[in-house]
Amino acid sequence: MSVQSVDRALDVLEALSEHGGQAGLSEIAATTGLPYGTIHRLLQTLLARGYVRQESDRRYALGGALVRIGGVAERMLAVWAEPYLARLVELSGETANLAVLEGDYVVYVAQVPSPRRLRMFAEVGRRVLPHSTAVGKALLAGRDDAEAVFRRTGLPRRTDRTITSVGELLEELDRVRAQGYALDLGEEESGVHCMAVPVHDGGRAFAAMSVSGPAERIDAIDREELAAMLRKVAEDFGAAVLHP
Repeated sequence: MSVQSVDRALDVLEALSEHGGQAGLSEIAATTGLPYGTIHRLLQTLLARGYVRQESDRRYALGGALVRIGGVAERMLAVWAEPYLARLVELSGETANLAVLEGDYVVYVAQVPSPRRLRMFAEVGRRVLPHSTAVGKALLAGRDDAEAVFRRTGLPRRTDRTITSVGELLEELDRVRAQGYALDLGEEESGVHCMAVPVHDGGRAFAAMSVSGPAERIDAIDREELAAMLRKVAEDFGAAVLHP
């Protein structure tokens, strides 16, 4: 049985997150459907506890107290993900990763390496821009603010295959949504290919799982079989996080 006030406080925090971390009262109301008076009371409590702060323009933003909780949750997420990533390595023979979005950056939070001598490493804790990675595309494909993210970060060229046009990237995200997986075909690192899928917790994508390796080995795996494998493991992981 849910507690209404807790549900509503979480709705407010999620609304701020959906608006890029900060929003005005009217935006929160439009997203949550809650009355202004209810939102104001919830915000006052969240402000007092440091989970929300108020900016000079009177808009509200996610507060520093969430960083402490988020850091612990991220570490726990990595622990929970490890057996699922290990299953991907067993099935594919290649390195498996878990990544999340922090602000406008992709952060790798967990990895199980391939047992092969020649293998790919994305160092845990590494922060990269999303436009040149499969995990970044998988995470942004379900968001309405993808274009705003691309315009804020710029689209620096990582290799000669990096997509550096906002329009082309938005078309790429359309393909990701249609096919259910994202690809990085040497766009972040030459000679390295990667496939990623979003991990959902009942609705939103809170992470992305990927398999990466040398281009010739990834390309030798049937693409649809690899995608189906990734989706199944990601679905199992998302279900386990939602209903432990």
